Amino acid sequence: MNLIIDIGNTRAKLFAFDGDQLVDHIMCGHDLSEMHHFIEKNGCKRGILSTTAGLTKEAKQRIEELPFELLQMTGQTPTPVRVEYRTPQTLGTDRLAAIVGAQAMRPDSNILVIDCGTCVTYDFLDANGCYKGGNISPGLEMRLTALHQQTARLPQVDAEGDVPEMGYDTATAIRSGVIWGLRHEINGYIGRFKQKFPSLSVFLTGGDAKKLDMSEESCIFADNFIVPRGLNRILNYNK
Repeated sequence: MNLIIDIGNTRAKLFAFDGDQLVDHIMCGHDLSEMHHFIEKNGCKRGILSTTAGLTKEAKQRIEELPFELLQMTGQTPTPVRVEYRTPQTLGTDRLAAIVGAQAMRPDSNILVIDCGTCVTYDFLDANGCYKGGNISPGLEMRLTALHQQTARLPQVDAEGDVPEMGYDTATAIRSGVIWGLRHEINGYIGRFKQKFPSLSVFLTGGDAKKLDMSEESCIFADNFIVPRGLNRILNYNK
């Protein structure tokens, strides 16, 4: 059984895989306080760690106490794809893992992975298995917070609520401006890449994907577990 640790900017997630099959997963704090119980419950024998937020002192201690070696995922870890990113040492491991996970589901395809998390990332893998790179854009909550913090009078608005095409008060004007703006941005990327690659496979993932309510016509695949699937594949690749 494989242990997958995915530490993001806002939360940490633990996954247990039996071969390629996801059998269990939980969310926990950055201190990984529930990790040892999770390992005992699922009988994990090896693992991989990906983090975009670094490790707390408590997390480091718990990892050192593991009964098996943990593979630390970096932008230079061997993977089933070729990486053409000019600075692989600065490449987010979650972005690379998502590409690897998508390729496992759509081999020999041109793939665009869109991850709607703290940031919105766009990453492209060609049909020859070559990762060409990607773009990073502010995420949903980041945009809402910036409008409040970078102006004198605009309020902090929650992402939940009415999203009319045109706002009828300040709150809906901000929420609709941000959410509709992100929808148009994402559809713009999809449209541009589909012009170049008509058979493009598009994957949409991330915690804010559901809030954007993207149409099924635009996004072929929606998979909230594409990153851990990719990390599990990378762990097996480095076995």
